[in-house]
Amino acid sequence: MTIEPHDFAAMRKAMVDSQLRTSDVTDPPLVAAMAAVPREAFVPASRRANAYTDRAIPLGKGRSLNPPLTIGRMIAAADVTRIDKVLLIGAATGYGAAVLARLAGQVVALESDGDLAAQAKTALAGLANVTLVTGDLAKGWAKDAPYTLIVLDGAVPHVPDALAAQLAPGGRMVAAIDDHGVTRIARGVAANGHMSFIAISDAEAAPLPGFVAPERFTFT
Repeated sequence: MTIEPHDFAAMRKAMVDSQLRTSDVTDPPLVAAMAAVPREAFVPASRRANAYTDRAIPLGKGRSLNPPLTIGRMIAAADVTRIDKVLLIGAATGYGAAVLARLAGQVVALESDGDLAAQAKTALAGLANVTLVTGDLAKGWAKDAPYTLIVLDGAVPHVPDALAAQLAPGGRMVAAIDDHGVTRIARGVAANGHMSFIAISDAEAAPLPGFVAPERFTFT
């Protein structure tokens, strides 16, 4: 089948069929959400023809939108339900928040860059269960804590304890953690104010700014 660059519906279907389903991202509500959200609305106009390719999309200032499969795997690992109150860290232009909004009860989308936040505000207009806030990504957003789920939409060398403190009892966290140059999607739970992560799969993930590596980090 030949797909014209402007045929975004066909490109979105091809992304679901060839990238998500073939890589075990098969949860029906998640697949339906990613099949419905127009990813092209969250990338620069000059890059919309590449919105559904299996690579990160540069957004400027060193930031990128993660590949569809990376976002799909992260959200799949989170096991999102309608009772979840989610803090999304690194909202960028809002794509991850738009997908999560179709799965969770409430989404607080945190972004540190004012220009990206402005783009996200426009792209997310009309989604009543998404609140866009701006601030230091590594500090999270304590004002609206606690959260049942925190998702870091990008790669970080370390997850600060300040984020763990914003989780409700029994809450969980999903992040892409840079482990000596290899980025791994990991799911964690809070224990005694610290996070304990288990690696799930390797993935390409764009780095998030403001996170500092500890002297040592190991998965449990």
